[in-house]
Amino acid sequence: MLVDLGEDALWRYRSNQSEPHDFDDFWKVTLAASADSPLDVRTAPIDIGLVNVRVFDFSFRGYEGQRVKGWLLVPAGLASPAPAVVRFVGYGGGRGNPLENLVWPVAGFVQVVMDTRGQGGIRRAGATPDEGGSGPSAPGFLTRGIESPLNHYYRRLIVDAVRCITATAELPHVDSDRVAAVGRSQGGGIALAAAALHPGVAALVSQVPFLCDIARAITITNDAPYSEVVEFLATHRGQTEMFLETLSYFDGANFAPRATAPAWFSAALMDSTCPPSTVFGAYHRYAGDKDMKVWKYNGHEGGDFDDEQRAIDALRRLFGMTSVSPHSHDLGGNQ
Repeated sequence: MLVDLGEDALWRYRSNQSEPHDFDDFWKVTLAASADSPLDVRTAPIDIGLVNVRVFDFSFRGYEGQRVKGWLLVPAGLASPAPAVVRFVGYGGGRGNPLENLVWPVAGFVQVVMDTRGQGGIRRAGATPDEGGSGPSAPGFLTRGIESPLNHYYRRLIVDAVRCITATAELPHVDSDRVAAVGRSQGGGIALAAAALHPGVAALVSQVPFLCDIARAITITNDAPYSEVVEFLATHRGQTEMFLETLSYFDGANFAPRATAPAWFSAALMDSTCPPSTVFGAYHRYAGDKDMKVWKYNGHEGGDFDDEQRAIDALRRLFGMTSVSPHSHDLGGNQ
């Protein structure tokens, strides 16, 4: 069933998410604090029996120089630097197994899959610890360090993401002018933040993104991960305003006006994990050319592989790669 506004109302909806007065300064200082740490990108080939894709163990130094793992997957026989996608993964997941990450390289893109620090214990195994400490939190990651934006978990993760874009652009396999940030759910929210903070992001794919319009999300869904905030506030009464201000530093609705790369969003009308109005809250604020696909009868899976096909078609067209599928989509708003 519908869990949020109907489609007509979603196109009219505008987010009330407030923006911290020092949002830009916060992120400028945050990124500068890690900028002096060398990226120290490392790749090591591994053989898992694939013929058409070369697989590399990949790592770089992210937040405060802490090493972050990932996978690098390169189409076999690549003759010249190619477009790349940096893929950020969903909540609770890590970089997983290379065999879970073959769609983009088979389509002709170099792909980096960034591990998600401290995650990977629920689905898609992870290999990167979260070295940052924090105070009390509800189980999960959304309230970890919620007492201050300086301590929050997503501050560390978003810095990792921005530095991963830079690390990818420096790879010899990659055309640095054609690097896209892509992700679904948490990955879509992190991709949006990276597009806002890194001027080298040439395209954004943000599918049913998490971390958007958070103050609204916690009032209209009981599903995790947003329920983590509700559980936390229920036992930390009287501090709601302070904690919601912390979360606003990591909200896609506040990153969106700062991102200008061509973008493809998607939302699902029956998604109770990332309700569609929260996605539209970020989408309507997005500053660049943008396109939204609404999946009317889907939940948090969104369009699943149809969403992937749409993204492949869009980026192949944008980056001047040969051929797209006959049902590809141009930018232009409602589909």
